[in-house]
Amino acid sequence: MTYAITQTCCSDATCVAVCPVNCIHPTPEERAFGSTEMLHIDPATCIACGACADACPVDAIFPVDRLPAEQREYAEINAAYFAGEGAETAPEAAPDGPNFHAWGEPSFPRVLPADFAPLKVAVVGTGPAGMYAAQDLLLHTSAEVTLIDRLPVAGGLVRYGVAPDHPATKKVGETFARFHAHPRVRMHLGLDVGTDVTPEEIAAHHDAVIYAVGASADRRLSIPGEELPGSISATGFVAWYNAHPDAAQDAIDLSAERAVVVGNGNVALDVARILLADPDTLARTDIADHALRALRDSTVREVVLLARRGPEDAAYTRSELLALKHLPDVELVVDDHDPRIASAVDAAGPRNKAGVLKGVARERIDGERPPAPGRRIVLRFHSEPVEVLGEDRVDAVRVRAGSGERTIPAGLVLRAIGYRGRPVAGLPFDETTGTVPHEGGRVQGLPGTYVVGWIKRGPSGGIGANRTCAAETVSTLLADAVAGALPAPAHPPRAFHRLARRRNRQVVDAKGLAAIERAETARGRDAGRPRVKLATVAELVSTARAGRPGLLR
Repeated sequence: MTYAITQTCCSDATCVAVCPVNCIHPTPEERAFGSTEMLHIDPATCIACGACADACPVDAIFPVDRLPAEQREYAEINAAYFAGEGAETAPEAAPDGPNFHAWGEPSFPRVLPADFAPLKVAVVGTGPAGMYAAQDLLLHTSAEVTLIDRLPVAGGLVRYGVAPDHPATKKVGETFARFHAHPRVRMHLGLDVGTDVTPEEIAAHHDAVIYAVGASADRRLSIPGEELPGSISATGFVAWYNAHPDAAQDAIDLSAERAVVVGNGNVALDVARILLADPDTLARTDIADHALRALRDSTVREVVLLARRGPEDAAYTRSELLALKHLPDVELVVDDHDPRIASAVDAAGPRNKAGVLKGVARERIDGERPPAPGRRIVLRFHSEPVEVLGEDRVDAVRVRAGSGERTIPAGLVLRAIGYRGRPVAGLPFDETTGTVPHEGGRVQGLPGTYVVGWIKRGPSGGIGANRTCAAETVSTLLADAVAGALPAPAHPPRAFHRLARRRNRQVVDAKGLAAIERAETARGRDAGRPRVKLATVAELVSTARAGRPGLLR
């Protein structure tokens, strides 16, 4: 029986490397790699050896005959990728478009011990991008790595960005965690670059510095009323339900019956799903305790997702939309207020995401009335918000649809229109793209300084996209080392360890992080959950201290 790749695919291509019959596509050598939503297994050539399933870091690969009912469509999705034109192969002609980046299988220049002395590299940020870079350095060189994060716990978006009802996706964190206690790694968690230490001080103690700080800001709607209470960013909502220390526990008011989410990417679908999910189901995840309490008391019954374009151009992936179709006791509805919507869905082929909406209920929604009975998610395409209405807080959203406008009453508005990078202290910054200018990851004008992840390429691509992105940056760094282009540090890394402790007595190291892990998982066992997260800096630091005798003295 053949295997199939399912919803949680991270596309980091680990499965491709172990497949003995080359049945998983697109591969990193093929043109479509990095642009498809997921990888696919060819049922005609799969020999069901299970190597891919064993290697998958996010538990996304299963035998077709063992797929649960809600995932059986993935057998068809995998097969459909190879139907007709078949899987794409490596391009012989030049790629289309000026912005095409031909990511390949991670590879590194052949480095010999005599090429340069062992490197001392600092990685700022412990999310997927930073940890892929650290992994490459530790596995392919004899480098010593200093891991720095402004929060007193590692993980980045794996811990604070993945929805709690996607536990398989979070499992990639286990892959990274094995490097936290690596003998050539030093951790400085809770150390803020720009406040506790300067970029110049980090550079003075290391041969190279890689910034993997992500894109933590959100994009704005720039419409009247956007600042009203009850109008919030999806990034803030995600941080709130994931127990991010920066998110106030009482920040979200769920007393409205209808919420409007502006945007239709995967984050927008996450927000809608969490708002309407069964709290008893969420109680078996690592969702923040305060969020679980609020969701139990929530009166939200309808979530309307606004999209400027049609269903054929939706930003979400087919996988996430399929999951929404199978959300228990939640009806998915397409508002067919515009004739273009039905036309796009009816004409969609099996590989077009609009085709996933075939069979979904269509209804012309009268948004000016209270929500219908039950819980439901309404997809409203060809609609653009023009104003958030209300006196002291959000009461409604005025929406432009075609040549007309409609007012949709709502007590909560969440903008989910994308992330944006923030300027990094001491580094150049492109305000237009929200990224640090670079060449192959090398920061322009700053020898020995590199970027990786969203701060390098913009907020695009999931967890797996960081693997090839990190490989490019590390390859550039190693090439600079071989060429003798790295500036010599003025001080050894051990001196940086002392400096960090002087500047911030609450810095957490690898043993402190292990104490946090033990405490959270123990709390989870007591509650029948995978973990119960510590939600404040004070809780995280005190737990690290309690489990790490002598820490912070």
